[in-house]
Amino acid sequence: MQDEKQFEQLMLLYTQLKNGAEDIARMIDDEAYDSALTMLNSREQIFINCKNMRRYLDLTPVQQKEADKIVEEIRELELNNIKKLEKGMAEVQAELVKSQKSQKIQQAYDANPDAQGSILNLQE
Repeated sequence: MQDEKQFEQLMLLYTQLKNGAEDIARMIDDEAYDSALTMLNSREQIFINCKNMRRYLDLTPVQQKEADKIVEEIRELELNNIKKLEKGMAEVQAELVKSQKSQKIQQAYDANPDAQGSILNLQE
C-alpha cells in the first residue's frame, strides 16, 4: 500500500515535469527566455526527488512500464526544447555576424557625405 502511494506521488511528479516541459516549449516559442530559465531552475529539485524515489521504490512490471513511458515523453519534450534553443541561438549568431559586418562597412565608408569634403575640378 505504501509503495502504491509512493508510485502515485512519483507519477504526479513526472506529470508535473512533463507539463513544465510543455510550458517551457511555449515560452521558448513566445521568446520569453527569462521565464523559461526561471522555470528550468525551479525544476531541478523535482528531478532529484524523482531520481531518489525511483531508486528506492520497488515497481511492478506494469508500474515500471508506465513510469518509463512518461520518462520517455519528458525526454522527448526536453530534447525538442534544446533543439529549439539551439536553432534560436544559431539565428541570433547569424544576425550578430551580419550586423557586425554592416557596422564595419559603415565605419569604413562613413555613410555621412556631408561630414567629408569633396574635390571638384571645374576647369575641365
